[in-house]
Amino acid sequence: MKIKKGDIVLIIAGDDKGKTGKVLKVLSGKNRAIVEGINFIKRHTRQTQRAQKGGIIEKEGSVHISNLMLFCPKCSSPTKVAYKILEGEEGGGASKVRICRKCGEIV
Repeated sequence: MKIKKGDIVLIIAGDDKGKTGKVLKVLSGKNRAIVEGINFIKRHTRQTQRAQKGGIIEKEGSVHISNLMLFCPKCSSPTKVAYKILEGEEGGGASKVRICRKCGEIV
């Protein structure tokens, strides 16, 4: 997956189009992600011993990965993700890193 937990993303489709947020959780099996402050849903809860207060709770719902685009902090614009293999020092293994296609900075 090109989007990981902790990334800053831009919403490119849907009701929240144009907003940015931080990825809280990635649901890789469903190709969805939960983004902070985006796609709020209302959940009706009943009062229980665990949750003393019942009522309507608003929380973030999931958004499909295809509706998200990685936001590069250096060039301050949404970008596609490219991969680059960095060689390790003194016999260390190579590592695959994500880079911004516009500015070439490691994301």
